[in-house]
Amino acid sequence: MYANILLSTDGSDVAKKGVEHGVALAKALNAKATVVTVTEPMPANLAGGFSGYTPRQELIDNFDAAAKERAGEILDNVRAMAEQIGISVELLHVPNAHPATAIIETAKSRGCDLIVMASHGRRGVTKLLMGSQTSEVLADGSVPVLLVR
Repeated sequence: MYANILLSTDGSDVAKKGVEHGVALAKALNAKATVVTVTEPMPANLAGGFSGYTPRQELIDNFDAAAKERAGEILDNVRAMAEQIGISVELLHVPNAHPATAIIETAKSRGCDLIVMASHGRRGVTKLLMGSQTSEVLADGSVPVLLVR
């Protein structure tokens, strides 16, 4: 049914449920599994925003290094989970990108036929203020999406 599954995670407890489900599904279907975590660019308010301030390269480098380190921790945890279940997974970090866009582009470029991701289930004003990567993937993507709560 599905031969190439993309699992997305931001390292949160909610995302962990999606990864667990996706890894188990990949094993049951004997499917290839790719796990992606995306780190966003430095927020504008840290980078100077519209004030004309240009941050020092050291600040940018430190931000990027911290994001890379965090992504490595997230992916190491997923690797350990997958090994415990008995499958191998391809691990991918996409830096300095909008998460929903990177998830959609990764699914396309890797030929994935299913995206598995968790939803925080935010509603109302919280969803409006915080956004929803899951909603964007559902609205803008062309690959089927399995949501886990």
